[in-house]
Amino acid sequence: MHHQQTRPGFKSKFGAIAALAGSAVGLGNIWKFPYIAGTNGGGAFLLVYIFFTIAIGFPVMLAEFSLGRHSQQNALGTFRVLAPGTSWLLFGLLSILSATLILSFYGTVSGWTLEYIWLSLTNSFKGQNAEDINTIFNNFISHPYKAVLWQSGFMILTGAIIMGGVQKGIERYSKIMMPLLFLIIIALSINSLTLSGAAAGLKFLFRPDFTCLTADGVLAALGQAFFSLSVGMGILLTYASYIPRNDSLPHISLKVILTDTLVAILAGMAILPAVFSFQINPQAGPGLVFLTLPTVFQNLPAGEIWAVLFFILLTFAALTSAISLLEVPVAYLVEEKKMKRPAATLLATSVITFIGSFNTLSFGPLRNVHIGGMNVFEACDYLCSNILLPLGGILICIFSGWYLDKSILFNEISNNGILKIRFFKLYIFILKYIAPVCILLILLHAVGVI
Repeated sequence: MHHQQTRPGFKSKFGAIAALAGSAVGLGNIWKFPYIAGTNGGGAFLLVYIFFTIAIGFPVMLAEFSLGRHSQQNALGTFRVLAPGTSWLLFGLLSILSATLILSFYGTVSGWTLEYIWLSLTNSFKGQNAEDINTIFNNFISHPYKAVLWQSGFMILTGAIIMGGVQKGIERYSKIMMPLLFLIIIALSINSLTLSGAAAGLKFLFRPDFTCLTADGVLAALGQAFFSLSVGMGILLTYASYIPRNDSLPHISLKVILTDTLVAILAGMAILPAVFSFQINPQAGPGLVFLTLPTVFQNLPAGEIWAVLFFILLTFAALTSAISLLEVPVAYLVEEKKMKRPAATLLATSVITFIGSFNTLSFGPLRNVHIGGMNVFEACDYLCSNILLPLGGILICIFSGWYLDKSILFNEISNNGILKIRFFKLYIFILKYIAPVCILLILLHAVGVI
């Protein structure tokens, strides 16, 4: 590869893992995981989730890492190098489109977390009952421009980090944010465990109840395992091209998976005991974070401090994912369109913020605009989560399992034969047959076929 020398890369192994784990750890781990786990049999769901993460998530992640590091390119360039003159280039474009669209609605919810840091700092929840807090939330998201300002603010933060480049931007800030995220979530968990109803919350999360685990629950676990690792949207391809040649991809993948799962479990430990302590329905979904938790924090000693910490935690989780999403189109513009990084960042950030404003306004001024019975935000979320992402995952499996020369995968995973790879045949079998079928099930389930 002739352009190896000029290509930026992660300086340290810790930096690489912090960045990659940051891309995997997002808002989903913190608000989605606890309630999905709880509704689907707690510990039983957890076991199935961990199984799928290792059996399906790990092989697909490893494949995407291998492609990115081997090609040393952005999401589109990867396929230009590995499958020159074929239609695989379109898959590269699809993953850039996915990352762009995902960030457009991710920025909306991330903007909400910033507003909530502000509301917590100004102690605006004091003396409010659950209904008042509900009103605060609804007034905020339906406000003509407030939510758009926060969303734009969040996107500016994201753009500022990406403008710094791979080492001075992504790596530097991931190394700060990820340890802080862990400290905050551990503090919140310990605090939750002191509450009166903590035992019920932990039971809900950890006690395996296989009677509650339906076929839907198993598919939910598969979906959560797959989505949580940010597979199939160009992030891992792009980030992997910055991983030094001598780092072990299997080790990095396992550390990323471990971090990701640990954050999801800790989030459950931080949220569910509190939810049970105050007799709140754990199935409140996304509303859990913005509607029920402020009520919970009010009833805790030093609650306003915990509230501020919690929403800072959410913002960190959102930011580490957002920078990985923004890097996908930016790396494409820099390498394919030969733009300078600052200009590319500015362009990508502006376009995504513009598209995103329609998502943000879909709860307010644009609430009557419907696409297939959903508002703009829900339609965008549906398209990305249920169609584009599973499609990306399936295509990664087909490309690396069927199309690509297996020696490329072997050399990347074993660092050219230096590392011992015992299960390579099994690995290829999973990649060819098992993983794509499982992801196809997620897709069919999501669009309501099964």
